[in-house]
Amino acid sequence: MSDSAISVLILDENKIRASIIEAGLKEAGHSQVTILSHTTGIAKEIETLDPDVIVIDLENPNRDMLEAMFQLSRSVKRPVAMFVDHSDGAALVSAVEAGVSAYIVDGLKKERVKPILDLAILRFNAFAKMERDLELAKEELAGRKLIDQAKAILMEKRGFSEEEAYTLLRKTAMNQNSKISTVAQSLITAATLLNEGD
Repeated sequence: MSDSAISVLILDENKIRASIIEAGLKEAGHSQVTILSHTTGIAKEIETLDPDVIVIDLENPNRDMLEAMFQLSRSVKRPVAMFVDHSDGAALVSAVEAGVSAYIVDGLKKERVKPILDLAILRFNAFAKMERDLELAKEELAGRKLIDQAKAILMEKRGFSEEEAYTLLRKTAMNQNSKISTVAQSLITAATLLNEGD
């Protein structure tokens, strides 16, 4: 996706500061920039606008305002760059936990906006890939456990060796155009139902 194709939403109650961010983005080639100067109903507006990146600028955020923005960051599943004038260690930790991709303290300068935005996108994408990889690993592990359980059932009920049990599962999966773990789950479910009848 080219820079100009990226849509950016700026959340800033201070119109002057918002215009600094907007100018930095437009100079960097980002043409799709929207500014919102209120935070009421913001989740619905984000859903409607569907921006690729969100830039939040908080001049003097209090704890409640920061927490509201961190909650927003957790829920939107997009790169979020947050500019604040003042911060403390706890706020930084909360920002990281909330998934804020870039948390910049006292650094709102027009020429810094693009590199910070680029960094936010890169960090977000790297984190999203890690989450996907972790999810795939969990699914693979769960699938292996199901396959092992199904093999044990075939070995016990049909007297198969482990290799024969796996071969049957694999062949059945191929015939059904399905995953081996799906076939294994069906076998486990069937065996459970049959055992309940005993």
